[in-house]
Amino acid sequence: MTTPEPHHGASPLATPLMPTGLPPLDAESAAHSERVEAHLLDLLNRADNGFLSFETWMAEALYAPGLGYYVAGNTKFGSSLPTGDFTTAPEMTPLFGQLLARQVAQVLQATGTRTVLEFGAGTGALAASLLPALRALGLEVNYQILEVSAELAARQAERLRPWAASVQWLTALPTAFEGCVVANEVLDAMPVTLFRWDESGRLMEVGVQARAGETPPFGWAQRPADAALQATVEARMPVLPTYRSEINLQAEAWVRQMGKWLKTGAALLIDYGFPQREYYHPQRLTGTLMCHFRHHSHAEPLVLAGIQDITAHVDFTAMADAALEGGMDVLGYTNQARFLLNAGLPELLQSAMAASGPDMPGTLSAVQKLVSEAEMGELFKVLAVGKGLEPPLLGFTRGDRRDTL
Repeated sequence: MTTPEPHHGASPLATPLMPTGLPPLDAESAAHSERVEAHLLDLLNRADNGFLSFETWMAEALYAPGLGYYVAGNTKFGSSLPTGDFTTAPEMTPLFGQLLARQVAQVLQATGTRTVLEFGAGTGALAASLLPALRALGLEVNYQILEVSAELAARQAERLRPWAASVQWLTALPTAFEGCVVANEVLDAMPVTLFRWDESGRLMEVGVQARAGETPPFGWAQRPADAALQATVEARMPVLPTYRSEINLQAEAWVRQMGKWLKTGAALLIDYGFPQREYYHPQRLTGTLMCHFRHHSHAEPLVLAGIQDITAHVDFTAMADAALEGGMDVLGYTNQARFLLNAGLPELLQSAMAASGPDMPGTLSAVQKLVSEAEMGELFKVLAVGKGLEPPLLGFTRGDRRDTL
C-alpha cells in the first residue's frame, strides 16, 4: 500500500522549539544526541514520502540498539539534581516497596506460587525493597527481571548483590508464568500513535518529517488516518476539530499478550493516567505527551533526541479492556494513595516514626508526595489484572474504582 503524502505547507501543528530553562548540554550528551538524530534522519530518508509515524520515531528515540534513551547508558534516574532525569516512587522511599510487598505476598500466597517478575526495574530500587520485605513476610521468592537496557541491568545486579541467589534476568517474555508481575512506570514509556482531528473533522495521523538545516532537524507532519486507526479512535471519543491526542496500541497489545503467558496470578500495573472518559476530555486539547530532562519537564518530544525521556499518560480503560480480551480478569483499580493506605501505610509509617532515624524528615516528605492529591497520590493509579484470584485484593479493599473504567 502506498503511504499517503504528508501534509506540508502551513502546518496546523506547532513548530518544535527547544524549551527554555533547561540545563546546558554537556559535550558527551550533545554528541550522543547528534548520533541519534543522524539515525532518525536516515530512517526518515528511507520512509515512504518522508513520513515516519510518531510511534516508530518514539520507539527509535527510546529503544534503538546502542542509541535509544533507555538502552545507551545515559543516566536516567536520580533523586537529586543534577543526577538523572526523573525520580520514581521506589527511589523516594523503601516504604513504597514494603507496602507493595504486602500486595505481592497476598497474590503469591493465594495462588501457591513464589515467583515475581518485574518489568523495567530501573536502578533496582523497587526490587531492593521488595525482596527483604517479602522475606520479612516469610516468603523466599524467585525474583525475575526483564530489562531492555544492559547498562541498567548491570546497575541492578550491583544493587541487588545481597540477593543475587534469588534474582534472575530474563532476555525474553516467559512462555508460561505463575506468580506476580510488577510493572511500575512501564506502560507510559511504550511508544504511542499520535492523532489529530483537523479543522473539518477529518482524523489525521500525526508523524514526523525532516527539516533540512533547522534546529531541531525534525518537524511535525500529518496524513489521513487509515481505517483501523479511524475505527479505534472513533470508538473512544467524539469528533473534536483541532483536538490532538495519542493512543497506546503497543501497551494494549502487551497487556493482551500477557493473557497468553500469565497462567495463574496477577499483574500490578502502576502508572500515571486516567480512565478513558477523562483521558479524552475535551479540555485536554493537546494530549498527554511529556518529556523529562535533568528533572525538568516539558512537552517537546522532537528535541534532545536520545537523551530525554518521552512518555504519555495511560488510558487505563484501554488497558482493562485489553486484559479482558486476553482472557484475564480485572481485579482492582484505584489511585496510588488509596492503594498504599489499604496496604498498611499508617502502620508502617508509625513503625518508622517510632524508630525515628536521621532519614525521617526525608521519609515523611516522600510519603507526602506519594499520597498527596496534588502530587502523585491521585495522578498515579494501580490496575490489577490476572487469573485464578478473587477480589478484593488487599490494595483495593476500599476505594476500588473499577466501575469508572
